[in-house]
Amino acid sequence: MKFVDIKNDIAFRKISGNENKTEILISFLNAVLELPKGKKIKKIEIKNPYQLPEIKDLKSSILDVRVTDEREISYIVEMQVEEPDGFDKRVQFYTARQYSKQIEKGDDYPKLNQVIFIGILDFIFFDDDNYITRHRTVNLRTQNCTLNGMEYNFIELPKFIKELKNCKSLIDKWIYFIKNAPNLDVIPADLKDDGLEHAYEDAYRHNWTKEELEAYLYAEMRRQDEKGKTELAIKKAVKKAIEKAVENAIEKTKEEEKNENAIKGIKAGYPNEIIHTITGLNVNQINELRKQIE
Repeated sequence: MKFVDIKNDIAFRKISGNENKTEILISFLNAVLELPKGKKIKKIEIKNPYQLPEIKDLKSSILDVRVTDEREISYIVEMQVEEPDGFDKRVQFYTARQYSKQIEKGDDYPKLNQVIFIGILDFIFFDDDNYITRHRTVNLRTQNCTLNGMEYNFIELPKFIKELKNCKSLIDKWIYFIKNAPNLDVIPADLKDDGLEHAYEDAYRHNWTKEELEAYLYAEMRRQDEKGKTELAIKKAVKKAIEKAVENAIEKTKEEEKNENAIKGIKAGYPNEIIHTITGLNVNQINELRKQIE
């Protein structure tokens, strides 16, 4: 395997947050947003550029790259490999927070610029079959979008099943790269995009330093550990649920046997005291059974 896994913490930060190769992120943003000529992003400023963290300080976090283009539009590009609780609400809160942080108390609202969220998800979140979905606040009757301060775009990797030969658009080529990079041996031919070509070059293992590869492998090991913890928790929960179901079934069977024996005793004319001794049922339970068979 010659290429790193782009879904890895370090790989995602290194490739998408490379301030010396902003053409990589510019290419990705233009492809995802399908911006036409005249509106394409030409220049961006990466607010939190890639820095190799100390392995001992590497912690699990939301992986995001914050970007502003020449029009002062802000972009949040985020990778999520596991679905966290309240994912949809967190995304809206996080985007709204970035939107509101643009001005201080007393500043004019017109200074607020659009914030666009782009989430790359390694899980399925929406019901439809589309692997790219866009979400805006629209008038339900006219479908016009006047409240356009925030926009949400999602790429669901599991829904993308195209083979390389069927990837004609730039966004499809980008998604193919993100999903399949660790399984590739060479850079595909006919990419026709400098940004994507540079992304492949940055994902090439031999172009990484020893320290970067160590951090990459540590992040991968940590991700597998977290996945293992989740799977173990699920197994324990399932086992507990099965054990409880079996326990309830046994208790139900015992109660049914007690009732059957009590009914036999009632039909045989036994008094409540004897039926209680045989079955363990109290007087009220026995009398209820007497009413049922009268």
